[in-house]
Amino acid sequence: MRKKILILLPLCLLAAAAVWASAAGDAGDPLASLSYLNGAFTSKVDAAVESRLSAAGTPVQGGGGTVSAAPAAWTEARLKRDDLLQAVTGDGMLLLAGSGQVVYSSGAVVDVTDGTVIPSGGSLALRHRYLVAEDTAASFVITSKTAVVDWQGASTFHLSTATDYNAMASALKAMHLFQGSYTGYGQGFDLEMAPTRLQALIMFIRVLGEESEALAWNGFCPFNDVQAGTNGARYVGYAYEKGYTNGYSATEFRPSSPVNARQYTEFVLRALGYSSAANTDLSDALFRARSAGLLTEGEAAMLQRDPFLRAELVYISYYALDVPVSGTGLTLAQRLMDRGVFTQFERDAAPSVLNWRL
Repeated sequence: MRKKILILLPLCLLAAAAVWASAAGDAGDPLASLSYLNGAFTSKVDAAVESRLSAAGTPVQGGGGTVSAAPAAWTEARLKRDDLLQAVTGDGMLLLAGSGQVVYSSGAVVDVTDGTVIPSGGSLALRHRYLVAEDTAASFVITSKTAVVDWQGASTFHLSTATDYNAMASALKAMHLFQGSYTGYGQGFDLEMAPTRLQALIMFIRVLGEESEALAWNGFCPFNDVQAGTNGARYVGYAYEKGYTNGYSATEFRPSSPVNARQYTEFVLRALGYSSAANTDLSDALFRARSAGLLTEGEAAMLQRDPFLRAELVYISYYALDVPVSGTGLTLAQRLMDRGVFTQFERDAAPSVLNWRL
């Protein structure tokens, strides 16, 4: 019985939102009367719910097979800026990461979590479930560089031509250069979060092609704030011993502190042979990256302007693969293949990324 109630609840909310939207009064009389609530309103809700239940049990024949009229199971998707999810009556949407807004011309979209109607143009709240009401066509639009959504129903995606950080992350993962976190959604990419100093160092060691050496390292890590015996201590101790990083101080590495664009760009410049740990002035790192061919002028301006997220860390790392390593005649990708980090087949089979460089 409880399961039936949980299944019926969204249908009831959906029908109620539609009826309530049509029942609302004007500015002089904004509240529906008690007699209306006890009479016509209840009758309309009952009829709407019954109609929804009847339709949910009726299969609809489609061009390629049978499509259920009931909302589909919840499905996760990674999206990017200006991607649009066009939804109709009965469709559901849940924003797990990133930001977005909903737009519609008439009807209602219900915030089921709060039990309110979200106005057209309103921003979506994280982990709130939204339901499109009767006689409503709504567009959920992504406003952040990347986002993760759960959606349900016969919705249609319209994909933008914005920079696809998600595809870059998938490509790097296929080449064993990006693993993500233990977050249970969005493939663990966490592109919407700021990277930490430890995460940036790990990525740097990977683009050097030295991760196996770092994980096999068993020396002494001099930093008190890195837990001994962990992989984090191995990465940090290895990098310190090799002269790749100096730490924050003689005793602190600050592994959980955020890293900025200049700091990570400096790491990549060191991996490419255009800088070293001896250089402690990072104020011109973005300029030097342009001179080395790592960044374009537009990319340097973007990194200077925008908050530095894991999406940007992925962006820099992905395009670094095509940059020649100083003094070798090889690109970073070729050097990594020579070191056995990934194969040409794995590089060719990685998800394709349209070249939308800034």
